[in-house]
Amino acid sequence: MTVTHEDLPGLWTRSLILWPDGQSNTTTKVAWLQGNSLYIDLRQPVGRPDFSAVKGLRDLTAGQIGWLATQEGFAGVLEREDQYFVWRREIDFQPQALYSDAGTLRLEADYMIEEGRDIAYVEHWHQDKQRATTPRWGIRLRDPRSARTGMVLRVGPLFMIAVSRELTLPPQLHLTECVSLAPTLAAAQDLVDCELSLGRITEAGWVIDRSSLPWRENTSVTLSIADESLVLATSGGDKRRWAIVNIEGAPDLP
Repeated sequence: MTVTHEDLPGLWTRSLILWPDGQSNTTTKVAWLQGNSLYIDLRQPVGRPDFSAVKGLRDLTAGQIGWLATQEGFAGVLEREDQYFVWRREIDFQPQALYSDAGTLRLEADYMIEEGRDIAYVEHWHQDKQRATTPRWGIRLRDPRSARTGMVLRVGPLFMIAVSRELTLPPQLHLTECVSLAPTLAAAQDLVDCELSLGRITEAGWVIDRSSLPWRENTSVTLSIADESLVLATSGGDKRRWAIVNIEGAPDLP
């Protein structure tokens, strides 16, 4: 079946990626949250080390940084070019890739198949049809004090947050290579300071379940809008005022 934008809002998980050389991956934990056009995606491999003693960026060890650098995640806008869907990456955990992220989508009985345009990969995607996809909105953000950009996306009872790092990474490398070349531990820590978080909206509030920054997990988030700004605070003590770049949908925030 042909896929349209209207088929895509919600949370998608991946069961398989198959590469042109025959290699495949069925173990990486992937969450892709799609709004009307905005999206956020987080991909975490197996073998995660213990982060229970980490309370912030400067607590990370070299070994922990090495695993964090194997993660992937991105956020931006999903567009259509002829028969292809193109995931424009405005925020990316990894350095800029050589090829664009584009492919065809088709629906099977109980899953969706993505086939790459520039690289002949195949991915199998699954969506929980029982989960609500409204309310549905997203906000692009800019930090007025730094080069960071951000995004908040809500789809039904789920939300994701994306925050870019301040550094600009060299293109067409892998983040593990960048980390290995870092001159100091602090420089390596700064390289992984990019947040992609997934959480649930409950009666108790907004709670982060998974994150590219593990110390964000199991913290609650509060958001409010005032004077063309969004204030985002966590129970971990972080609070930041963002300038709103644009809004998609109608945020149900105070």
